[in-house]
Amino acid sequence: MDIWSKKKRSAVMAKIRSKDTKPEWIVRRYLFLRGYRYRKNVKGLPGTPDIVLRKYGIVIFIHGCFWHGHKVDGTMPKTNREFWQRKIERNQQRDERNKKALKRMGWRVMTVWECQLKPAVRQQTLLEIEYHINHSYLKRFSPKTMTPYETGEDEKAPDMVAEGSMEYGTILLMSDK
Repeated sequence: MDIWSKKKRSAVMAKIRSKDTKPEWIVRRYLFLRGYRYRKNVKGLPGTPDIVLRKYGIVIFIHGCFWHGHKVDGTMPKTNREFWQRKIERNQQRDERNKKALKRMGWRVMTVWECQLKPAVRQQTLLEIEYHINHSYLKRFSPKTMTPYETGEDEKAPDMVAEGSMEYGTILLMSDK
């Protein structure tokens, strides 16, 4: 049995924010202070990601453990259990569809759970987010597999010298005589 009337419960649930939540604020503030620039709640992308780092090709979703059914920390209400179970399952299905659509568009998708931003583990989580952003960026622009010719390991490859046969530091001047 719920401790509040149906009208009061509805009013309480209506006040729960879907954007600019404290977990989102924590991650955004950390990223901004570390020099990352981002857009928030981009409506043109599937699922309206909480943070979009276009330069890095990454979108970040910050999920509440209850609303998105986190297996580790999510709890199920004792009242109206069937309703909440269906609702959370629909949320999870929608999240999965959005992630797949974003991946097809070429985005890398990160999900940060609300419980990962609790004070005891917050710093570790923020460092991992930054690591994955940088790792993804470097991987995105790393050279593809190079041939032996490109690496200089091929014996037939010509020597690549910027100055030609001149010694380093020699300057040739052309003069009119």
